[in-house]
Amino acid sequence: MLSNASILRKAATTAIRRSMATEAAHKPPLDLYGLNARYANATYIAASKSNTLDQVESELLAIQKSASTSKAFASFLENPLISRDDKTKSVTDMLTGKTSPVTLNLMTVLAGNARLNAIEGIADTYVQLMKAKRGEVEATIISAEPLNKTQTAAVQDAMKSQFPAGAKVVLESKVDPSILGGLQIQIGDKFLDLSVGSRIEEVGRTAV
Repeated sequence: MLSNASILRKAATTAIRRSMATEAAHKPPLDLYGLNARYANATYIAASKSNTLDQVESELLAIQKSASTSKAFASFLENPLISRDDKTKSVTDMLTGKTSPVTLNLMTVLAGNARLNAIEGIADTYVQLMKAKRGEVEATIISAEPLNKTQTAAVQDAMKSQFPAGAKVVLESKVDPSILGGLQIQIGDKFLDLSVGSRIEEVGRTAV
């Protein structure tokens, strides 16, 4: 028979393993650092544990949109003359019953720390974590003139080898007449310049 000490050690080991497995399951998918990342990471973990990741993303994007479209709300977030207590009370009154507890907690913590003006950057970082969780890869195609469906599909097909297997590509097309012709392609942090403008510049730098 096992001694009491052995039973306790086994129970403790099992509990630690379960705890580690639980923490790993809720760990953010990217290692990001800085002020915005600190709050976004904590929010991601809390939302994951409460199964509200998507809801919190939608709420943060809504708050971010309000900050960019409402001068009054933007002023409230930025105004250093409003006390922390007053901002916390206002945020609580504004969001209680309208957002998830995770989003409400983030906003009240930011208010208490005089960091409400960082919410837009925090929202961007949280969205970045969510895109990584979904396996999304952002790609941008820049052309001198709008591409038709056939051209866009051809470029997408040519870009497939650049994406990890199983990646969900979020493609954005932009028009920039200044590149004159050809394409510029941004895939994550990789940039490929196939524009006529860049080739003209290269010719200009070539010694004759």
